[in-house]
Amino acid sequence: MNSTQKPVAIVTGASSGIGLGITLAFIKHGYDVVGTARNISRSKELKASSDLVLIDGDISKKETTAQVAAAAIEHFGRIDLLVNNAGIFVAKPFTDYTEDDYNSVMSINVASYFFMTQQVIPRMKKQHLGHVVNISAVLADQPSSSVRALLAVLSKSTMPAVSKALALEYAADNIRFNTVSPGNVNTPMHANDDHAALAKFHPLGRMAEISDIVDAVLYLQNATFVTGENIRVDGGIHAGR
Repeated sequence: MNSTQKPVAIVTGASSGIGLGITLAFIKHGYDVVGTARNISRSKELKASSDLVLIDGDISKKETTAQVAAAAIEHFGRIDLLVNNAGIFVAKPFTDYTEDDYNSVMSINVASYFFMTQQVIPRMKKQHLGHVVNISAVLADQPSSSVRALLAVLSKSTMPAVSKALALEYAADNIRFNTVSPGNVNTPMHANDDHAALAKFHPLGRMAEISDIVDAVLYLQNATFVTGENIRVDGGIHAGR
């Protein structure tokens, strides 16, 4: 990257919650950003501009991921960071999950980061520089008897392992892979939930704010000797209750 080029980030699930926070933070830090979600062009918080390209689409589809990567290269000429944030959460007793539940969760939570990551690696290899951050969930490696969400465990638990494997596979290409695993985060998804009850899941006694997750992603982007790591931003849940 020459001195006049801005770094470029792709953020999936960018229209709300954590993804929106990450998108706004990287624009503030001088990045050009490609944000994608099903209907992101209708966003009230994000408007397309010289430093922000918005792509509508189903990120679980390979053709959408190809379109997103192509937009980054066409508009900005490079891809420095991918944040695989897109995801859905369906909580049910295990035997109540339907085939549609399974297909929906696995498509958004697994296929999206599989195909999107495939799309950015060739450009990152060409640059000999890149970074992929996967947004998982601490529930995936620290399940709770009070939260029946096996599909979250099944789909999100792959992310830290994949980050480790790819960190080794592409280390010689100077491409890093890391994971951020949040606890309960104060996002629109929890707008109608009991925040006091959700806070009790965390030893620190509060929910995470979007800014807590953003700070972890910013740290990882700046910490260029960190790869294959899983940062748990969970108020101590992973340490035990």
